[in-house]
Amino acid sequence: MAEKMFKDGETVSIKASNESVTILKGQYVKNMKRYSYIVDKYPSTFFFEEELIKQK
Repeated sequence: MAEKMFKDGETVSIKASNESVTILKGQYVKNMKRYSYIVDKYPSTFFFEEELIKQK
């Protein structure tokens, strides 16, 4: 299992929209072998690491 790329409470951007969001929760999805993240502006959906980028 790899280490999480983002920490809970970290501010990141959604790649598709360049919208700034805050990570509420990150968890490892065992069968997909990657992390998913729930963000503050869209709590009913999740994003994978490749859909998010660190802010500068």
